[in-house]
Amino acid sequence: MRQIISTVVCIFSVFSIYSQTSGNPLKTVDSEAQQKWVDSVYSALTLSEKIGQLYMVQVMSNQSAATKLKVENLIKKHHIGGLIYSLGGPNRQARLNNELQSISKIPLLIGMDAEWGLSMRLDSTYAFPWNMTLGAIRDNKLVEEAGRKIGEHCKRLGVHFNFAPVVDINTNPLNPIIGNRSFGEDRDNVTIKASAFMKGMQSAGVLANAKHFPGHGDTDQDSHLTLPTISFNEKRIDSIELYPYRKLITEGLSSVMVAHLNVPALDNSGVPSSLSKHIVTDILKEKLGFQGLIFTDALTMKGAADFDETGDIDLAAFQAGNDVMLMSENVGIGVSKIKDAYTRGEISEARLALSVKKILMAKYKVGLNNYQPISLKNLSKDLNRPEDDILYEELLENAITVVKNENNLVPLTHLEVKTLAYVKLGDDSGDEFFNELKKYGKVHAIAGNNLEDLLGKLEPYNTVVIGLHRSNANPWKSYKFTEQEIVWLHEIARTHNVILDVFVKPYALSDLKTTANIETIIVSYQNSAIAQQKSAQLIFGAIPSRGVLPVSVGGFYNAGEGIDIDAIKRLGYTVPERVGMNSKKLNRIDSLANLAVNNKMTPGIQLLVARKGKVIYNKNFGKHTYAGKEKVGFDDIYDVASLTKILATLPLLMEMEEQGIVSLDTKLVEVLPEYKGSNKENITLKQMLSHYARLRPWEPFYYRTLDSVTKRPSKKYYRKVRSPEFNVEVTNNLFLRSDYQDSIPNIIKDSDLLDRLKYRYSDFPYYILKKFIEEYYDRTLEQLSQAHFYESLGANYTMYNPYHKVSSKKIVPTEEDDYYRFQRVQGYVHDMGAAMQDGIGGHAGIFSNANDVAKIMQMYLQKGYYGGKRYLKEETVDKFNTRYYEDKSNRRGVGFDKPQLGTAGPTCGCLSMESFGHSGFTGTYAWADPDEEIVYVFLANRTYPNAGTNLLLKENIRTEIQRLIYEAIED
Repeated sequence: MRQIISTVVCIFSVFSIYSQTSGNPLKTVDSEAQQKWVDSVYSALTLSEKIGQLYMVQVMSNQSAATKLKVENLIKKHHIGGLIYSLGGPNRQARLNNELQSISKIPLLIGMDAEWGLSMRLDSTYAFPWNMTLGAIRDNKLVEEAGRKIGEHCKRLGVHFNFAPVVDINTNPLNPIIGNRSFGEDRDNVTIKASAFMKGMQSAGVLANAKHFPGHGDTDQDSHLTLPTISFNEKRIDSIELYPYRKLITEGLSSVMVAHLNVPALDNSGVPSSLSKHIVTDILKEKLGFQGLIFTDALTMKGAADFDETGDIDLAAFQAGNDVMLMSENVGIGVSKIKDAYTRGEISEARLALSVKKILMAKYKVGLNNYQPISLKNLSKDLNRPEDDILYEELLENAITVVKNENNLVPLTHLEVKTLAYVKLGDDSGDEFFNELKKYGKVHAIAGNNLEDLLGKLEPYNTVVIGLHRSNANPWKSYKFTEQEIVWLHEIARTHNVILDVFVKPYALSDLKTTANIETIIVSYQNSAIAQQKSAQLIFGAIPSRGVLPVSVGGFYNAGEGIDIDAIKRLGYTVPERVGMNSKKLNRIDSLANLAVNNKMTPGIQLLVARKGKVIYNKNFGKHTYAGKEKVGFDDIYDVASLTKILATLPLLMEMEEQGIVSLDTKLVEVLPEYKGSNKENITLKQMLSHYARLRPWEPFYYRTLDSVTKRPSKKYYRKVRSPEFNVEVTNNLFLRSDYQDSIPNIIKDSDLLDRLKYRYSDFPYYILKKFIEEYYDRTLEQLSQAHFYESLGANYTMYNPYHKVSSKKIVPTEEDDYYRFQRVQGYVHDMGAAMQDGIGGHAGIFSNANDVAKIMQMYLQKGYYGGKRYLKEETVDKFNTRYYEDKSNRRGVGFDKPQLGTAGPTCGCLSMESFGHSGFTGTYAWADPDEEIVYVFLANRTYPNAGTNLLLKENIRTEIQRLIYEAIED
């Protein structure tokens, strides 16, 4: 934390230095020393060297040796002043840059088109979102922080000038070159965003460049292919296009790039604006008073290069008032032309000195008076920092915009009555979106060969999420719906509730004929993995909606519109640092998990950690079996064994307690009259669930049903074919006598009590309570847990008896049974007693994945509230999460396990006494801590291929992982 504070103080100190300058934005606070250095260097230059400083040449780190040699010759022969990098990777660029800097007499000014940062993300997207996306954000401090982070990246890579921000006001939806690069159509919003971005970047010591002067936003022509014409009158241009430049110039803008445009209202000669003296000198320098560096746009662009094939273009650009010739086609000819004009007196020494000294001032300001090569050590690491990931997420979360939400369809609630389908449109992947949607609810991807086929497949669904996914590779990619997609969208919307989510710029919506039948429309702006994930989280209410449209969309929605929607406390997903955790320390968990798998403590593991309502670690290790090939997947389900107690039976009982059906002091005889006269009639629910009732730990009920000679299932009790008399499926093709269901409760009722009262863990309370709950509701625990909790929670991977609901490939096996069922146990509950109850036990039988278990634990952590629904009262959760027999050396709450009172126990001993959870025989573990707001879930099948010694417990794997989680807390 001290390091972060120190960094912030340093950044703002640098920012204050920039804020203290006025007039010439290239001046530093030590302006006398700066001027002395500039004058000294300038006076030592030859005429050719002075002219060479005016040039910034394009270079690519992935270029050929011949091209590299050409650049080296330009440095040596023509003494060029700078380089602009494009294409290639950062490590190659750093090495090449060091090499080229080493042969230059005066350190080179390095520029780069890094409007959205460096392309360093693992999913190959840019480090930060497009300007259009940033334009949707209300909080301009986030935009400033984006500029700062981009500046830090540039500085680390030895880049001094970033050709950003684009300040074009994009009022033309058909603009092929600006579009996503603009902050939007409103001049005030564009100006505020550009100002914030500029301040952030320049506070990191990297000089900003506003482009494209006088304004490139309102044209439907591509400046790379032609010379676009801006046909508005001077008054309009002055009030719209020039507006942001006035503001930024007064705030210390370092440089401006003059556009490649034909602007007849400002210069009717037909020359590109970058060659127009009236535009560059009369308007930018004199009327607006700009004293910073002025760059041409690329002089290789169509129309500019055609202006004069003899090389006069460079001379014309300089005479127009530009300081830096960017990407000249022929530096040698251009230098010669400028030198000849100087010799003829057409260019004065004062004019040449003005530009060259500004360039030298910029070099001093970025530290080139004390040039140091770029350090290659940890370069990739420094360009891929956790804080960059945090900001990228925050930017997207704040940008995603809900523009329509009839009947408050989003966030999705009442999941128990919603049947959800996802239909992908567009030519790019929507996998991240779909996979994230599946974390929240039962969502099926539906596709059809034609419209009729698609509509037929969608009939069972009442709500359809439609995603338009197009390439995120660059901001110029196609963003439109196809005609077929528009037809399909409208037809689906006629018969279904539709959530339309477009992962492109908002203009895509302009092509829709109507939005009348579409209940919810969301603009997610980009198709990056993070954008897809965050949009899915918004749809289910894990994050709020805060974005506004940066541009108007046809006749439907106006710039500045956006619907605020609050989050409803569903689990979100983020990086550890956003919730005060250290990702490096947290990743030490991997070693312990791999140790457990490699040392055959368990074939595989699902592991999840959440903090402050956000999942920050969710990984899988190993395989389903040691010898198999099936790797553990996120949607694989495990037999969670005794976690069933707190995932199924306990919440139902808590619900009954707060409804007054029972109390903690209710005696057993009061809920099950058959216990009258038994040795258990006066045991209370509180005693039972605290494991303080002298109940025996367990009973091997199955053993009574084995043949006394063969020790295999007796024909008296079992058949291989189901029938009314043998209807309890204990495993595949093995059915227990139906009437044995009555025997188990009687055995428990008639069992002896332990000799003395002390804490002793027992499964019996959950056999007893299963009977009571099912009789009271006249429904099974399976039906009740689904209806009361799992369906509305979106816990769709949580169930009893998954063998007839889920593919066996997604069910992790628990044992190769050689003592009861004599086959692989997979999809059938491992616990024998639960198996003899048709797989539905109060103490065991639930199958789930880590994500679903975390939802239920988070519901408890949030005192009974989750996803917009209150399941339990706060006081109910507190009542059950209380030790009532602590003075009797009993650590247990009511149903919940609690941390140890001494040195040994179920936790690492490093978490709060308010925490609670449970463990399971198959290797499972779930724990929640209200103090640190942590949920930890560990699922395993350590019983495979046989239960044997519990090495996970012996080696304290689960609790040592818990210790590492707490060691990773930093706030």
